Parts: sequence; C-alpha cells; structure tokens
Amino acid sequence: MAVDVQTKKFDVGGVMLDRPFKIRRLGHFGFNVRNFEECVRFYNELLGFRKSDVLSGPSGVFGVFMRHNSDHHSLLIERMHEGPKKVPEHHTARPEGDGAGYEDVTINQVTWQVGSLKEVVDASNWLREQGVTMRNLGRGMPGFNYHAYFFSPEGQVDELYYGIEQIGWNGASRHTRTYTHERHFRYAPDLPQIPDQQETLDLLGQGIDVQGGVSDLEPAGEYEVEGVMLARPFRVTRVGPVRLFVKHMDTAERFYRETLGFAFTEEVTYHGQRCVFLRANTEHHSLALYPLALRAELGFREESSCFSLGAQVATYRQLKDALAFLKEHGCTVRELPAELFPGVGHSALVLDPDGNAVQLYSYMEQIGWDGKPRPASQRPRIVPGEWPDSVPAEPDSYQGEVFLGPLG
Repeated sequence: MAVDVQTKKFDVGGVMLDRPFKIRRLGHFGFNVRNFEECVRFYNELLGFRKSDVLSGPSGVFGVFMRHNSDHHSLLIERMHEGPKKVPEHHTARPEGDGAGYEDVTINQVTWQVGSLKEVVDASNWLREQGVTMRNLGRGMPGFNYHAYFFSPEGQVDELYYGIEQIGWNGASRHTRTYTHERHFRYAPDLPQIPDQQETLDLLGQGIDVQGGVSDLEPAGEYEVEGVMLARPFRVTRVGPVRLFVKHMDTAERFYRETLGFAFTEEVTYHGQRCVFLRANTEHHSLALYPLALRAELGFREESSCFSLGAQVATYRQLKDALAFLKEHGCTVRELPAELFPGVGHSALVLDPDGNAVQLYSYMEQIGWDGKPRPASQRPRIVPGEWPDSVPAEPDSYQGEVFLGPLG
C-alpha cells in the first residue's frame, strides 16, 4: 500500500517530521468486560498486574487501573454496561454512520505515548484538520496524563498522551485529595503549563497530605524468578503488541500509517487473507491488523474485534513457567500458527474470563536503522506445541524496550 508523503513538514523537538507528533510506544490499554470481578482477579492475581486506582459511581466500583511497571497504569479493566449498545458505564457515544461500527468494540482504549505536551496539543489540532472524530481532550485523573482521545474509522477509541504519574517504592498512587479542578482539564490546555513537581509543591504549601493513595504491594512468594522470590513464576515486563480484527483493511491501514504515522514492517497472507504489521519504535510490530474474515476461522469470540493484547515476560524460561502456572490455575491456553505472528518467538494465547486473548511471549524481533525486518527464511522455526528446554540466541535477544525497576 502506497502512503502519501506530507509536503508540509513539522518541527518536532528540532526534527522535521510529516506530522506534528511522533508515537513512541504503546502506553496503556483497556478492556470493557462483562465478568468484571473475575477479569480483575485474572489480571491482578494470575498475571500479576498491580492495582493502582479505581473508578467508582453510585453502583460501586466499575473500573480498575493496573500497572506492570512504574507507570500509574498500563491496563484498565472496566465493567461493561449491559444495554442495547453494551458500552462501559461512563463512556460517551461513538460516531454513527460511515461504517464506524461499535457493536464489536470491546477495547476500552488503545493509548499511545508521544514525547511532549506540545505534541499532544499540536496533534489534536492536526487530527481535527484531517477529519478525525475527536472524543475528548484535556488531562485525566487518575493518572494525571495530558491526552487527546479520538475514534478510528471503525469506532475504536485511540488516545495520544504525554506524561503519566509514576508510582515509586511505596507502591502508592496519588490520593484523590490531590485532584484539583483547576488542573483537571477537559479541553486542550494553553501552553506552557507548570510541571507536575510544581503542582506537588503547591499542594504541600497548602498543607495538603499528598500520600495515601491506592497501594497494592505484594509479599514474597514461593517461586524463585531469576534470583527473586515472587508470587508467580514470571513477571510481565511490557505490554503490546495490540492485534485487531478490522472490517475494512485498506481504510484501517491508511489511518494508522498516514494519519498516526506507524511504520510498515511487513505483511503476510494467511489462508488468502492479507495481514499487516506496523510499528511505532524498534519492535517488529506494536500493532497488527487482521481481516475480520479470519475471526471465526481462528476461533475467536464473535462479538469482539480484539484479536489479542501482548504481554511480554523477561525470559524464555519465564514464558514456559508462566504457561504451566496459568494452566494449573484453570486458564485456557491456545497456540496458533507462527505465521500469524511474524517477528515473535514462541508464544501462546491465554484467555481471560470474558474470552479476551492475552498473548504471552518473551522475544520480539527488533528493526534497525534501515527499517527492514529479518527475512522470514532466517527466522527461527516455531512449531505450535513444541517447547524446547532452551532456545538459541538471536542477534537481538534481550534487546528492545528495557524494563526498569526490580522484578518484585
């Protein structure tokens, strides 16, 4: 697919780009679920995501923020409201017409990180000019990240954000008493803004205790993981890639490549269907698009356009141990043909209580300066069901996004 090159260039931190922003990575991701309590338990107790905050209303808690690293959240689980349109409790309406369906969108949001507040503001203005339907702008609490929410051509909610609250050694998020109306924007903020540290200094100057938010510390467990005793024999160290089933491949690909600026890595044809793999950074792909026609053939739930969310663990050993652990705890584990996942080593899909698939893996091919993936003939041969005790080193083993902080 040919991609139009923008004639106008934008200065993004001193580098001239085709858009006034550059997506750096997948920041966080959300599922809308029917089996809310069971799904929270699955991601918290079995996969090890730690709770960082909650959303609540008159009917009680309807959303839980979780994290795998120091970011305030990398995962949001929200209760699906059982109604004609089956939208989450606080969700705004989706766009109608132009084929933008929402009946099978079970993803709450796919959130991509950019490099600065200026990029968020400039991106929101530019996206409007490109005819993108915006949902909301501003700054969210919990998390304190500046953001721009908008709809993909098929009704999926995407988000660009800058900055997010970081959770430190005590495992606690900011207390709700630190939420202030004047810093909770529901519009594109004027620039420049004060830094987060000044906000904290202002609160302390007013005598406000900024401590005491949600904490979900976990004690040592029975499993030795690379020299540390943990509650499960693995640790999720990265989220992504995101895999989507799409109704209109050309339109979806054009949106993510031309509008959002994802780079094309490669495509494969599976059972006569073209599948596309796009990247935001050096990983082989951070987003994969599959034709909707493959959904039933591959045995996925009919009411969801989500193929899977990736969850990377640190080592191949942890990957094998994770799958054994999850099977012991009654989880459904599936393996699909490796050609559906170019650039990924051994992997398996684990289903949550709603039937959403989480792809566990340990290796992702990295793309170098020339932007070219490794030829398929030179990749390791992955056969579903075959799990050797160890795997040979690849030229890019243990490379890519680094996990910061201790395992536990």
